[in-house]
This record gives sequence, structure tokens and C-alpha cells, in this order.
Amino acid sequence: MDVVLLAGLCIIAALYSCVGHGGASGYLAVLSLTVYASNDPAWLKQHAWSLNLLVAGIAFYAYRKSGYFSSKLAIPFISASIPAAIIGGFLRVDHDIYDTLLSITLVFAAWKLISLKNKDYDGVFINLPDKKVALVVGGVIGFLSGIIGVGGGIFLSPIILLFGWGDVKTTAGVSALFIWVNSAAGIVGNTISGQLVLDFEILLPFAGAVLIGGFIGSKFGSEKLSNKSVRIMLASVLIIAAIRQILQLLGLWS
Repeated sequence: MDVVLLAGLCIIAALYSCVGHGGASGYLAVLSLTVYASNDPAWLKQHAWSLNLLVAGIAFYAYRKSGYFSSKLAIPFISASIPAAIIGGFLRVDHDIYDTLLSITLVFAAWKLISLKNKDYDGVFINLPDKKVALVVGGVIGFLSGIIGVGGGIFLSPIILLFGWGDVKTTAGVSALFIWVNSAAGIVGNTISGQLVLDFEILLPFAGAVLIGGFIGSKFGSEKLSNKSVRIMLASVLIIAAIRQILQLLGLWS
């Protein structure tokens, strides 16, 4: 196994777990630069989801242990996203239009997070959204997550923050659980449609690399970083993901 590849996966896991994310978009970006890029898209999605399960699980534990989680905020999003992610994982969809919208969304969300003027609270605040709104948001994000092989936190986090439904660190805790269940649901959808192609011989060293990064990043993000620092880290993650999508659209990233 290429040491550079494993180091890259470890760094991505550390960066994403700082903000409660699993890192699937980063894993897909790194794998697309390697010999694994020629593999079936289902292979890439399932391995990214599997790594998501490990890192998002660690991030959820770390943030919840530190008191940054709200089940009342999380449950409506999750309850709608699970069946939607299963359906998305079952389908085979062309990504060109989606990639364009995703790039625009990520750049806009990153800019809004950086430019937000509201106070970064030291404590926890929850401003619950209307349940119908949360169900729709969760369902749409879950469906998109299932289609492209991510956990959906990269969509949910900026939405929660931009609408003031929670503070930065509570958003990270909620997003971590959201990512975990969507990743599991995506694998279930792929399995139902007969696309399951997990290669455990390759997955095990990948898992070791992201476990190290996920542990370091989630502990650092939940205990050491200020809310402002976590917000800046999240914006950085969004920008990185947006750059990947734009390069892919331009044909500069396979």
C-alpha cells in the first residue's frame, strides 16, 4: 500500500473530523488520483462510505462526550434521510448537473460561513427548525448523499449554521451522526441493487489510516478549538470540496 496514499487519507480524516465530518468527499478526491480511479463508481462510493462510518463514528462520540449534541435537532433530519439515502444508493444517476450545483452551493456556503458576523457562542444553543422543514432538508440531503457516495454533512452543517438552528460545535455533533446513518443507508441501498463490491484487503489499511486521523481531529476539534476556529475549519473543508468538484467539471480531475 502506498504510504503517500495512506498519509493523505489520514490527513483528510483529521481535517474533516475536526468539524464532525466523515471525509467522504476528500477520500473520493484522493482515490481519484490513484490506480483506484479506474474502479467501478460503486467501488469508490462504498469504500468512501465505509471510511465515513469509522471517522464520523469517532467524531460523534467525541462531540457528544463533550456535550455538543442535540437529539431534538438531529432526529427529524435523520429520520427522513435514511430511506432517502437508501433510494439514492440504489439508483445510478448521471452527476454532471449535480456537480455544477454542488460546486456553486459549496462555494456559497463557505463564503457565508467566513463572512458571518454573529457571535461564536461558547456554550450550546439550539433553535429548532420546523419539523416539516427539517424532514424535507434531511430527505433531500439523504437522497443526494446516496447518489454520490458521501454522508451529507457537507450540506447539513452550513444549512444549520446559516439558518441559526444551532451553534458550531453542536452542528458538528449532529452532522457526525447524520453522516454515519446516511453512509450506512447508502451501503444498504447499493447492496439491495446488487452493487456491493467492498474489498476488505484494501479497506483494512485505509481504515487504519483514517482511524488515526479521525481520533486526532475529533479530539482536537471538540476539546481544543474555539467555535470560531471550528467555523473556519468547516469553511476550509467546503472550499476544498468545491475546488475538487470544479476541477472535475473542467476535466482536470478524473
